[in-house]
Amino acid sequence: MKNYIGAIDQGTTSTRFMVFDQSARVVAVAQKEHEQIFPKPGWWSTIRWKILRRTEEVMAERWSGAR
Repeated sequence: MKNYIGAIDQGTTSTRFMVFDQSARVVAVAQKEHEQIFPKPGWWSTIRWKILRRTEEVMAERWSGAR
């Protein structure tokens, strides 16, 4: 059985999930942008549950592909 490790990169505009093998080689990557909200000039916001949903989506997309 191979061992893998997953890493989440949560940025201001997107969520990325990467899967690495035992030699630290990237074996899978998925990234999805998420909605940004600008309620006032100079303000930035997003909806927390949408970030969580994106995280779940990219993990499901790539983790299953690395097995």
